[in-house]
Amino acid sequence: MLVLARDAYAAILEHAEDDAPLEACGILAGQRDGDRSRVQAVYRVRNVADAPRVTYAIDPEEQFRTMETIEAHGQSVVGFYHSHPAGPTGPSETDAARATWEGHHYVIASLARRPPVLDAWRWTDDRFLADDVVVDPPGD
Repeated sequence: MLVLARDAYAAILEHAEDDAPLEACGILAGQRDGDRSRVQAVYRVRNVADAPRVTYAIDPEEQFRTMETIEAHGQSVVGFYHSHPAGPTGPSETDAARATWEGHHYVIASLARRPPVLDAWRWTDDRFLADDVVVDPPGD
């Protein structure tokens, strides 16, 4: 299960809208407990893919710096997010081919529907498993 603070949920959708028609991407920070992750902060990163309208890539140096910041705030990387401005709500074949963080959540914000759809998957080292998303009310 992925539990998102309400402001984290809003930040992911806002980033997806801001970067459209390009794919937005970022890193999710919070706490992991087995298969359950709680997202407390969202870190935007630049999409440096060669074809950012249809895929995403995070610069390794920016990823490292962001992860250092996350750790400095006493949190852990719980996953990653990106948007599909006009694409499906689920992971693409490219998403699966590039996934490497076993047990972590991958969130996709699809803007193809109104309202936008935000879903999560957990990477198992060979495939994505759909997971529940819960949005905490403000103040929790």
